[in-house]
Amino acid sequence: MASPSPAVVLMLKAIQAWDRLRLRARSWQHPGLRIDPAASSNLAAAHFDLAPTAVLEIGAGVTTERRPAALRFMLEAGAQVEVEAGTWLRTQVADVVIWAGPDARIRIGREAFLNGCHLSAKSSLSLGYRTQVGYGSRLIDSDQHDLDNTRTEQSAPIVLGDHVWVAGDVTVLRGVQIGDHAVIGARSLVTADVPAHTLAFGIPARPQGQIGDRSQTR
Repeated sequence: MASPSPAVVLMLKAIQAWDRLRLRARSWQHPGLRIDPAASSNLAAAHFDLAPTAVLEIGAGVTTERRPAALRFMLEAGAQVEVEAGTWLRTQVADVVIWAGPDARIRIGREAFLNGCHLSAKSSLSLGYRTQVGYGSRLIDSDQHDLDNTRTEQSAPIVLGDHVWVAGDVTVLRGVQIGDHAVIGARSLVTADVPAHTLAFGIPARPQGQIGDRSQTR
């Protein structure tokens, strides 16, 4: 494959420099926005909507595609979101949306892979090291609305361990814990805990087999 011409290299460097300036401007606009200098300059294309007391920390090596507003961060007052080093927020096939309600917490562990998915927290979400969440999947830690006048909305933390793979079009509901190295099959509805090293799928998802060590997968 031929190397890019000097003119193309110069243009790409100019775009990157412009994006770095845009990220600095975003940080001035949002005092709680803290982006490591070693994170991708493509983050300048993301949409940031942070309340004045919200905190969003993005670590070194976090990357995304340069698609305007395809990556969206929406944080209410007191919310805290941390995207740890080496995470890929992939927006090529669909948008990645991360919403944290008032005082909610979201932690995305090192080298995670979020592929066109939606995270919604009113309590807390925690994703472990090298966790993968597939296209069209949703992690929602609350009922979103009151059911009726006597049954009010409930929230409970969602916790995904290390090396977990949540496949495409999966919904994970409040209070669920998924253990290390577990795999959730496509189009599943997860309403109960899934033990480590377990393959689970279905509506609702149920254990269907065992999974070995996934530490070398990506």
